[in-house]
Amino acid sequence: MSLPINAIEAKGLVKTYAKTKAMPAKEALKGVDLAVPRGSIFGLLGPNGAGKSTFINILAGIVRKTGGEVSIWGRNIDEEPRNARAAIGVVPQEIAADVFFTPREALEVQAGLYGVPKGERRTDELLAALGLTDKKNAYVRQLSGGMKRRLMVAKAMVHAPPVLILDEPTAGVDVELRRQLWDYVVGLNRQGVTVVLTTHYLEEAQELCDTIAIINHGELVACEPTAQLLKRIDTRTVVVTPMTPFKDAPDLPGFHVKLRKNGDLAVSFKAGEANVEQVLAAVRSAGVSIDDIATEDADLEDVFLSLTYGAATAA
Repeated sequence: MSLPINAIEAKGLVKTYAKTKAMPAKEALKGVDLAVPRGSIFGLLGPNGAGKSTFINILAGIVRKTGGEVSIWGRNIDEEPRNARAAIGVVPQEIAADVFFTPREALEVQAGLYGVPKGERRTDELLAALGLTDKKNAYVRQLSGGMKRRLMVAKAMVHAPPVLILDEPTAGVDVELRRQLWDYVVGLNRQGVTVVLTTHYLEEAQELCDTIAIINHGELVACEPTAQLLKRIDTRTVVVTPMTPFKDAPDLPGFHVKLRKNGDLAVSFKAGEANVEQVLAAVRSAGVSIDDIATEDADLEDVFLSLTYGAATAA
């Protein structure tokens, strides 16, 4: 079987949760068409309740879709459910590990559940890769939150799946452990593993992901290479450090001015409507003596807010 072009494909994916006594009916996914390129690090972003977890749970076989089609590694989840699920490893948001097992035992049990023969298991390799070798014989309940999170990644990789799904993997993990985790994930990607990432740390997504999709209210509102997505907003900002601190931001007609906590003036403008020299001329006309300047381009947070919360405001 030749390798698929896309690691994951969803066409017209719909999920409607039935009405209950406590909750009205909810359409969590509204005909989502989404393709995750093979070999990519793919970001799946959206506000809380947007439909990200529902999408992931459908892939994992935890939630049954209402309509549409989904394939994982070229295997339709309806026609080949076992093979499709064997092609992914999922690291859920919630830490789910038997606290009375050791990390080594937890990985051995997980490998057994996937039918990995004892001679082909990579338990010690995974423990070493995720910095858990010295804790391999400690009970899981004795591990820190960050170590438990890394154990969840190791459990997802026991059967060497070609697709790894990380649902908020760095929640509650300190900066050093977060960097170790990303180094490992990037290494896996270089070996050919496709990585799907959901995170609320947008700077992580911007740094790591080569393609990003944004879901809002169950609908796909963007799916583009990261560099192209960042170009959606043509706002630039000139940061001016004044010689004399201001108590209030000066009025600069035609520009949006914000006084930052450190005393800098952040002057924003549309790249197609003005330029840096015009901003500086307006600043000087307002009587501001300039000590230093810097420029900033829009980042992923700006794009995310404009496509999600900005869209909600407009509606």
